[in-house]
Amino acid sequence: MEIAELGEFGLIRHLTEEIKPENQSTEKGVGDDCAVLNYGGDRRILVTTDMLMEGVHFDLQYTPLKHLGYKSVMVNLSDIYAMMGTPRQVTVSLALSKRFSVENIEELYSGMLLACQEHHVDLVGGDTTSSLTGLAISITAIGEAPAQDIAYRSGAKPTDLVCVSGNLGAAYMGLQLLEREKAIFNSQRPTPNPSLEGREDSSPTRGGQEGSFQPDFSGREYLLERQLKPEARRDIVERLQQAGIRPTAMMDISDGLSSELIHICTQSHTGCRIYEERIPLDYQTAVMAEELNMNVTTCALNGGEDYELLFTVPLTDHDRVSQLEDVKVIGYITEENLGRALITRDGQEFELKAQGWNPLKEEKS
Repeated sequence: MEIAELGEFGLIRHLTEEIKPENQSTEKGVGDDCAVLNYGGDRRILVTTDMLMEGVHFDLQYTPLKHLGYKSVMVNLSDIYAMMGTPRQVTVSLALSKRFSVENIEELYSGMLLACQEHHVDLVGGDTTSSLTGLAISITAIGEAPAQDIAYRSGAKPTDLVCVSGNLGAAYMGLQLLEREKAIFNSQRPTPNPSLEGREDSSPTRGGQEGSFQPDFSGREYLLERQLKPEARRDIVERLQQAGIRPTAMMDISDGLSSELIHICTQSHTGCRIYEERIPLDYQTAVMAEELNMNVTTCALNGGEDYELLFTVPLTDHDRVSQLEDVKVIGYITEENLGRALITRDGQEFELKAQGWNPLKEEKS
């Protein structure tokens, strides 16, 4: 069987469904944003890890190393916040090819340390090795939370409200913009000199004559920031805590709203109804989607890398959650037999499908 047939989450289920924890301290293993460890007392340890691969998760032709370092830490902190936790430490492991200089890695680390400083997180260790295929970054984040406050993916109940923070689709539109400008740039590069084949540069370069091409990013700065410098939503967790709202289920939106909501419904054994007109969108996202002749709702549902928080709350919290800044109610949880549906602006009902990015899927030419 080809790995691509299973996809990322199918492969994880296939490899881990028979694993039975042997240690009492393993309270929650595979299947949520973080593992949950119990070493006694009323607090729990949260652990999560992510790997970013050059050519798969990032492109150094348009990704500054400082931004990459910042993002690589932030996507891990987002998992901690997605369980209503507080991140405390990270470890960083790198695989480096020979084309990277010490100065390059200093730049990468400066972004990582900036993310740590902003969220009061300590960088406490890691590993470094060589690579024959480019840059690989693996980060593990460790956090903590009171046991009673942890939000899992499996707690949603019928009549719960479905809520999201921020707006969706902007990071995906930022990626499309960067890829478009990269394609234009590459089409204007001079024919490679055979005598230079095999040489690698350490960072994005312009190629050709200096100043011969300037990417058009005017009026789209927000989209670039959402793609290159995402922010983990600590502020939303703090607002929920201050309002006394305890989500029944929660996760961050890394692979697209539809995929994440299906995860919550699957693990909670529920269905859902969400409304197209309620999905929050930024103006720049809508304009960029129109320019690229893409459906903006499809981008918001399936784009991914927004790192916003998707969560459910009891219906009794409607008034309180509706008053939270930068949070929007987009639908509700139903009985499982009613399925998972998107209600369009004209009242039509379509089945929600997980069409977000799958890193294990083969690209078709």
